[in-house]
Amino acid sequence: MNYHSLSDHLKETFGTKVYKLSLSAGCTCPNRDGTLGYGGCTFCSEGGSGDFAEAPAPIAEQITRARRRVDAKIPARIPENERRYIAYFQSFTNTYGDPARLRDLFFEAASFPEIAAVSIGTRPDCLPDEILDMLSDLNRVKPVWVELGLQTIHERTAHAFHRGYTLPVFEDAYKRLKERGITVIVHVIFGLPGETREDMLETVAWLAGLSPRLDGIKLQLLHILEGTQMAEQYKRDPFPLLTLEEYTDLIVTSLKMLPTETVIHRMTGDGPKSKLIGPMWSADKKRVLNTLTKAIREA
Repeated sequence: MNYHSLSDHLKETFGTKVYKLSLSAGCTCPNRDGTLGYGGCTFCSEGGSGDFAEAPAPIAEQITRARRRVDAKIPARIPENERRYIAYFQSFTNTYGDPARLRDLFFEAASFPEIAAVSIGTRPDCLPDEILDMLSDLNRVKPVWVELGLQTIHERTAHAFHRGYTLPVFEDAYKRLKERGITVIVHVIFGLPGETREDMLETVAWLAGLSPRLDGIKLQLLHILEGTQMAEQYKRDPFPLLTLEEYTDLIVTSLKMLPTETVIHRMTGDGPKSKLIGPMWSADKKRVLNTLTKAIREA
């Protein structure tokens, strides 16, 4: 089975392999500061789902530090002046805050010649027109990707993990982003408490039917991490966690459902091993990737 991988997409778009630099915009989240609630979504860690991002600092300093860490893994045969990166603002809600400050921050990141694109993680309820106009301006400087954390289309599940917005809010944000020609990537989590296989695949089917077509998707396994509200819930009243076999089936089925043009940005993910409560099989990244690769090849 063929699918449009992120690696292939980046090579097609930029003519070379591109690496992500996980940066911090120094933002918080309306689901943490009391505007909508406190503590964030129940699965969200203290790092705001950006546990591997650089600490807040001037953006030039963050890029330098992140490059140093990423470059250590890049083959020496690739000259430093030929390496390209994505400035990835991952932690918390990166369009939540003073628009002028965010404009300066994102435009500074885009000004570095080695930055090929700017990827911004946010919530669909934090995209006022002023922010969208700024992102549209930025998109004329460097390609902009906006990553929206949907996780599920099912309101009962979203309410249970305290998402804080309804599906029509996502639909409206998606429409307004696409009207401005901005690339949209949607996050989905498999294994949320109470969801069946059918529930999870309904989310994928709904996204597969979006118009305009969905640009990209991140398929993620639910990680129960120490220090989260969901970890406390799991300790009090354990709920079933996906097995590797169940997760593999969901990934293979999802790839068959999605448009072939939709870029698959992620099929799994990493939580800090020191904080992982479950599923423990997910800590063996090599095994997970080998299992997924074999299943996809045979599908």
